[in-house]
Amino acid sequence: MVRTTAPQPGVARSTTAPRELDSRTTDGIQVQLLWYPHDGHVSVAVSDSKTAKTFELEVRDRDHALDVFHHPYAYAAETREVERVAARSAY
Repeated sequence: MVRTTAPQPGVARSTTAPRELDSRTTDGIQVQLLWYPHDGHVSVAVSDSKTAKTFELEVRDRDHALDVFHHPYAYAAETREVERVAARSAY
């Protein structure tokens, strides 16, 4: 699941801040491994300071959190492809 970092209209956001488990920055791209204690889910947040683009990937049960942390763009591409296929199947 790809999550945006901006709040979505009509979607409640938790007031509990995530805990950063790990982070790294390379060439202006910051990657953070986050744990949300209110519900126990883990996600990876990516922020590119050169393009000002950000995204957050929820780590699914079948994924390994450190794999998503080390390869977030690969997981984002996989997730977006699945969403495109699902959208095409709906028509």
